[in-house]
Amino acid sequence: MNASTNPMVVIELHARAYREAKDVLVERAQALHDEMQAAQRRAMRGLRNAVAAVNEKRDELQHALEEQPHLFVKPRTAVFHGVKVGFKLGAGKIEWEDDDQVVKLIRKHLPQQFDLLVKTTEKPIKDGLKNLTAVELKKLGVTVEGTEDVPVISDTTASVDKLVKALLKGAEDEAQS
Repeated sequence: MNASTNPMVVIELHARAYREAKDVLVERAQALHDEMQAAQRRAMRGLRNAVAAVNEKRDELQHALEEQPHLFVKPRTAVFHGVKVGFKLGAGKIEWEDDDQVVKLIRKHLPQQFDLLVKTTEKPIKDGLKNLTAVELKKLGVTVEGTEDVPVISDTTASVDKLVKALLKGAEDEAQS
């Protein structure tokens, strides 16, 4: 290209080169995706059967344990074939229906522990602030960045964009490692 070439033609040529490179990437990513899908379909029946077998054997083991709890007094557990079996105290689960009521009762009965038992959070909501004008944001001490013109390069075809993005991210992460 010489100096008299129209700049828009130069950009168009770069866009074509980008499209050609992207098409190769999309084609290869789609081929990989198709192979992975086919492999997954081939393996799925065996995986489902294996999961069902594991669940069945786990249920049988649990039933056997529940039938013989006296075998696990001291020690409370044993290891057979790399599988730890026995009993332990459950971790428990705490629940309540009304946050406000629990906070009120903590304040009443355990005021010295209030800060340890109650989370108080106040922070601006970005989505709400986005609806304010620049003048209002300035009054609040909020600055807006990234509003200047930036170059746009976006593929208008969306055939396998998610897969391509995931593969590109993986390639970028590998390159940075």
